[in-house]
Amino acid sequence: MTGELQREMSFAVVAGQPLDAPPEDLYIPPDALRIFLETFEGPLDLLLYLIRRQNLDILGLPVAQIAAQYMRYIAMMHEIQMELAAEYLLMAAVLAEIKSRMLLPRAEDEAEEEDPRAELVRRLLEYARFREAAQNLDEMPRVARELYEFETPCAGLTIVKPLPRVELDEIVRAFREVLHRAVFHQRHEVAREPLPVRERITNVLQLLDGGGPVAFADCFTPQEGSAGVIVTFLALLELIKAGMAVVVQNSAYAPIYLRAA
Repeated sequence: MTGELQREMSFAVVAGQPLDAPPEDLYIPPDALRIFLETFEGPLDLLLYLIRRQNLDILGLPVAQIAAQYMRYIAMMHEIQMELAAEYLLMAAVLAEIKSRMLLPRAEDEAEEEDPRAELVRRLLEYARFREAAQNLDEMPRVARELYEFETPCAGLTIVKPLPRVELDEIVRAFREVLHRAVFHQRHEVAREPLPVRERITNVLQLLDGGGPVAFADCFTPQEGSAGVIVTFLALLELIKAGMAVVVQNSAYAPIYLRAA
């Protein structure tokens, strides 16, 4: 694993030239040697590389195999005297913990415990999506890299913008759209009843004030329409309910009369 990784990436850059192996007989001042990892930008990037390099299923992550390769990579970094970042060591601890949890037998009451690899798999999938999105953005054309702006003089150039032609069917279509929108702006006004029941009760009482019976039909004014007839009938019902008027009929199907109680 160490030799393969060494062949795939350079260890350092000295005076702009990459080195495939650390120098053995040449002294290089510390300020002239710069260690870099262009392939891996973090522990998740390294894990993703190890998984994809061997065509492994990320959902069924073989923790033991990946952890062993990861630790060999950490050992190789020690060999070239690279100062390890804390996050790389933290990921190594996480892999060791997951491996130990998978090796330990589970108790009966822990049968429904979540897979120890689930959180790491979720982080790897999320990182893979963000990395792919970043690569897609990086491949998009950029100004001053693939695209360059330039200007050209246009002296004496006359720009003519012809007016668009409007057909009759387009005008009709626009008119229909306006009519359709006008329906949503209609208003319904609720007006006060012009014939209040209380006022009609007073009129009926004045009609019955003579003392004699009054024919039922004489209490209504047909010229007022159906609204006036309904209001008058409601006024008669209120007077009969309150005991202020009495309905009289001499026989069946005989005319109905009203008189004051």
